[in-house]
Amino acid sequence: MATTALAERVHDGPAGYSGVFPDAEWAAEIARLAAERNATILAHNYQLPEIQDIADHVGDSLALSRIAADVDAETIVFCGVHFMAETAKILSPAKTVLIPDARAGCSLADSITADELRAWRAEYPDAVVVSYVNTTAEVKALTDICCTSSNAVEVVESVDPARDVLFLPDQFLGAHVKRRTGRENLHIWAGECHVHAAINGDELTAQARSHPDAELFVHPECGCATSALYLAGEGAFPADRVHILSTGGMITEARSLRSAVGAPTKQVLVATEIGMLHQLRKAAPGIDFEAVNDRASCKYMKMITPAALLRCLVEGRDEVHVDADVAARARSSVQRMIEIGTPGGGE
Repeated sequence: MATTALAERVHDGPAGYSGVFPDAEWAAEIARLAAERNATILAHNYQLPEIQDIADHVGDSLALSRIAADVDAETIVFCGVHFMAETAKILSPAKTVLIPDARAGCSLADSITADELRAWRAEYPDAVVVSYVNTTAEVKALTDICCTSSNAVEVVESVDPARDVLFLPDQFLGAHVKRRTGRENLHIWAGECHVHAAINGDELTAQARSHPDAELFVHPECGCATSALYLAGEGAFPADRVHILSTGGMITEARSLRSAVGAPTKQVLVATEIGMLHQLRKAAPGIDFEAVNDRASCKYMKMITPAALLRCLVEGRDEVHVDADVAARARSSVQRMIEIGTPGGGE
């Protein structure tokens, strides 16, 4: 595919690809190139607003991967981080999967390697391994059942109570599951998303107390999830206004608040990556959504720039490959997850 005048402006730098402004010319060129490649563009909720707006589908990683498997397009352009594009490839092995910048990694997925999981399994040879979908293909291939934040409790509850469970890699989601299940033989890996971990309890408490009439949306990966439940339990904040939700669950709850009968919700405090605010504001435009921490921005998500997306469609880069044997074993753990409860929209 020949380069274009617009694509010639793209240049690489320490923060990724730049040099292109997301204007009408860019949008038209993206649409033309996608049609020419028979490509579907998928964007995660944490992407830049202009990337979300140009995408064919926006959502959570698992929901997008399932869409990737269902659409007729030959090429999937996954605007997200690398493990998400891998999951799409696992579920769509015959399709070409591209990520606009292969350097877009994930601190949570990187917090456990396949070798570390093998060593942990050796300590508990009879345990069931439950892995969050925010993991690499190699880790999924060593997993018995994957989970999302919306069905993690159901997945763990599906395991024989007498068997140990190794839950990985997110320690905060693991703590949430342990609270909900009361399971003492749930062993939790000490991994974390650096963005969510930085949204701390003091910050959340201060925001909640200064906005006593707001609703509170908290992603279970957040370091402040325990503080949110403590506030509710102590009566410092109404329990019915504290919602521990996946990003897909946040969209559903926002629409529910918008359509609820009675006094309308005017403000929601949101504890997750700030890219989520764009979709929430679109889902419920009458509500004021504000970040608990307005610095909670993932640098890896933001590497998928307008310039990176343009380069990807012009050059057919960066293609995601997963070893066939690894993909088959990883696919099995994802399919088991889908069979248990409701996986929801993803993480």
